[in-house]
Amino acid sequence: MLGQVCGADAQVQSPLQRNPVPSVLKKARFPAACVRFAPQSCPGIGRANSQPPPGTPLQVTRILAVRHGETAWNKDTRIQGHTDIALNDHGRWQARQLAQALRDEPIAACYASDLSRAQETAQAVADRHGHQVDVHIGLRERSFGSFEGQTWAELQAANPVETSAWRKRLPDFAPPGGESLLQLQARVVATVNELAARHAGEQVLMVAHGGVLDMLYRLATRLDLQAPRSWELTNTAVNRLLWSPEGLSLVGWADTSHLQEGGLDEPTT
Repeated sequence: MLGQVCGADAQVQSPLQRNPVPSVLKKARFPAACVRFAPQSCPGIGRANSQPPPGTPLQVTRILAVRHGETAWNKDTRIQGHTDIALNDHGRWQARQLAQALRDEPIAACYASDLSRAQETAQAVADRHGHQVDVHIGLRERSFGSFEGQTWAELQAANPVETSAWRKRLPDFAPPGGESLLQLQARVVATVNELAARHAGEQVLMVAHGGVLDMLYRLATRLDLQAPRSWELTNTAVNRLLWSPEGLSLVGWADTSHLQEGGLDEPTT
C-alpha cells in the first residue's frame, strides 16, 4: 500500500508513452456502495483493528479524486508545492467543465486542500450540489521547500545532486525545507483515512494536487515507492477510488472526457 511522489518523471518521454492506462479503466464507474471483497494484506492505510468474518459486506466510501485546474506555473513547468498559485483562465474553464461532468453524481461532501487552486476547483463542483467546500491541509501538495518557484531547467542547473536524488525517488530524500516521500505518504494516508471514514456508503469529492493523486494511485494499486510512474495526473481528470477499513481500491483513472483539449500531466511526480 505504500505510495510515493517525486520528480523522476519530468523527462522528455511522456509517462503514458511507456505504459498507458487502458481506456476502459478511464471510463469505469462505481459499483454499488456495499460490496463484498476479500481483505487485502497491505500495511499502511486503513487497516482495521479486527478483521470481519470472511464474506462480510463492507460499507465503502466512494472517492472522486481530482487534481486542481491548470495554473500559469503548470504551463511553465514551475514547481508549485505549497506556494499558493491561483488557477489561470483555462484552469477555471476546466473547473466549470468538471462541475458539469459531475452534475448528476451523488456527492455527500466536497473536500479540498487549503491552496486556492484546489479550493476554486472544488468550489465549482460544490456550487452545483449546494455544498460548501471543506478545507483540509492534509490534501496539500508535497512541500518542495527551496525548489518551489523554479523550473526544471533551473533546478537541474542549480542543484544537480539534489535533482538526481529526486529523480531516483529516494524515499527519505527531502528538498531543503521540504517533505520527503515518506512524510508525504504518512500525511496522505492519515488524511484519506480520516475523511473517508466519515462517509461510509457515500461518495465524496477530494480535490488535491499531482503529488497527492500520485500517492493515491500507488496506495490503491499497491505499487512500490520507487516504481516508475505510468499513469496520468491530468488537471481536473476524474479518478475513482473505493475506500474501506481494508484499504483503497482503484475503480477508474484519468477520465478527461469532459475536457475537449485534454490537460497537462504533472511533470514533478
